[in-house]
Amino acid sequence: MTANPPLIEVEGLGKSFTLHLRGGLELPVVKGVGFAVHPGECVALGGRSGIGKSSILKAVFGNYAIDAGHIFIRDGERRIDLAQAGPRAVIALRKRVIGYVSQFLRVIPRVGARDVVAAAARESGAAEEEARATAERLLERLNLPERLWSLPPSTFSGGEQQRVNIARGLAGRHSILLLDEPTASLDAQNSAAVVELIAERKRGGAAILGIFHDAPVREALADRVIDITAFAAERRAAGAPA
Repeated sequence: MTANPPLIEVEGLGKSFTLHLRGGLELPVVKGVGFAVHPGECVALGGRSGIGKSSILKAVFGNYAIDAGHIFIRDGERRIDLAQAGPRAVIALRKRVIGYVSQFLRVIPRVGARDVVAAAARESGAAEEEARATAERLLERLNLPERLWSLPPSTFSGGEQQRVNIARGLAGRHSILLLDEPTASLDAQNSAAVVELIAERKRGGAAILGIFHDAPVREALADRVIDITAFAAERRAAGAPA
């Protein structure tokens, strides 16, 4: 697993937030974070809620700017530092390299579930017919009834929306997958289906970085856990929340 170079390398990452509604207070979150994720490896971010796990995941996706350090993403033979990359480079990496499954589904209101998933496959390079077939295969494996495929996910239950969200995140050909509690709001049967799909991507060589509060899911997928407690920044700002 470690013979190939890592697809994700985080070095000395530091992140804080400025609370503008509190007079510009600085709220440190994490400092000195460092780890790597290799092809075919799943790394879980551990630690209590609020310690900075989601902030790290969003930084690796390029949603959050960081205050210090580097986030290197491997794109073929290139090694790109997200901390220095411009918006176009970040967007290109998301299309080709980095897939992301968040806890919330945000889509165009009237687009059907199958089209939502197929669009993600097309963005990463699949032809129209292949994208549609990929969408249908994923929705079927995630136990979403075929009668719902043409309907907009905004009409679905929370669990159904999450399965569409997962299908969209897995539809591309991304070599890196970021997962933020992918089995949240799912029952045991559907959680098992999600675990198997993620495990298949892992066996296929994807580098996976995730947050898994569901202990059985974490134990089934993660090769190792990085405890973010060791990198939590001291809340030095007076009056800043703990």
